[in-house]
Amino acid sequence: MSLSLILACVWAVAANVIAMLPSRDHHWRNAYMLIAVGIPILGYVTYENGPWIGLVVLAGGMSVLRWPVIYLGRWLRRPRP
Repeated sequence: MSLSLILACVWAVAANVIAMLPSRDHHWRNAYMLIAVGIPILGYVTYENGPWIGLVVLAGGMSVLRWPVIYLGRWLRRPRP
């Protein structure tokens, strides 16, 4: 197993542990931190293992951070003036 996949697994475990902890801001601060750390890891995974594995890791990250993805989709679909 490559280092990039190990880092992605550590990121996923950390995200799940963070989700179990109580939070006053509904985990938004933690989500921003996970996104900031996860994007370089995703790039590293894609670089080392190819685009298909990168897409699998992206789908896993999107399943963990589903509310930021939902809000991004709503923001992109809203009517523009």
